[in-house]
Amino acid sequence: MAKVLIIKLGYSETLDSEIGKVPSLGDVLRTTVVLHLFNDAFVTWLVDERAYPFLKDNRCIARILVYNEDLVSQIQSEQFDTIINFEKDPDICALSNLIKAKRRYGFRLDEKTGKSKYCEGSEDAFRICNDLKVKRHNKKYWQQVIMEIAGGEWNGQEYILGYKPKTKLKCDVGLNWTVGAKWPNKAWPKECWDKLAKLLEGHYTYSWQEGLNNVNEYIEWINSCRLVVTADSLGQHIAIALKRKVLILYGPTNPHETYLYGLGEKLLPEINYDCIPCLKNKCIYKKSCMYFITPERVAKEITVILGKKE
Repeated sequence: MAKVLIIKLGYSETLDSEIGKVPSLGDVLRTTVVLHLFNDAFVTWLVDERAYPFLKDNRCIARILVYNEDLVSQIQSEQFDTIINFEKDPDICALSNLIKAKRRYGFRLDEKTGKSKYCEGSEDAFRICNDLKVKRHNKKYWQQVIMEIAGGEWNGQEYILGYKPKTKLKCDVGLNWTVGAKWPNKAWPKECWDKLAKLLEGHYTYSWQEGLNNVNEYIEWINSCRLVVTADSLGQHIAIALKRKVLILYGPTNPHETYLYGLGEKLLPEINYDCIPCLKNKCIYKKSCMYFITPERVAKEITVILGKKE
């Protein structure tokens, strides 16, 4: 049986140049599409503790290793057939370089510069994440790039979430109104959410975002909604993994990278800002592009997706 190591802690988004120690949980979840390539392998996944809940009980992962300093010597003593490193953090790339493997995919450390560099097959991903102009105009789906990095082909493979929610459908629309602290610019203004809620009253049942302090509770809440309205955030990836309908509001990020598996639609601002998508966490205008997605448009699109409800 082939022995495969996937390194994805979430410290660097695969198609983004930013590197930090706060993991991007949605990026870890959507990387699970790569597991479809290794159905007959013994897969080990190295992950940050905060992203661990999205991999726990995943039937395609034989062993999950939570990253810490004590683990480094252990993993360096092992031999793998394949290593796929999706992290661009120099420390993680250096660790990946030191682990014995027959084949390497993804990113590695350039010993001369001390910076991350791509392995063969990851040229496109490296170019997208390091050239803002290329990133802004990228038309490739994120899942497609992930598969290419791993030496495979993307044919619509889905996310694989280990956690199995128990809740039943409770409402028509889930209002997933907050976004992570790393990207406040992606948020739809709270007054827009409040107006949307009023427009839904008497037509659809709805509930406000729940469970953000507990991953399992958050998953359960999303599972209880027929449709999740959300900005480009973790909630959309959980909804997609659970096969819930989604309506995603895009502004500063590239909507073309997200594949929805036929589960919903995307709405973009109706404004002629030439910076869209800016790919920045702060807006240069007094009124961000997200203000130009009106609650009325969102309510109308909800009706299209769910159908009129008497």
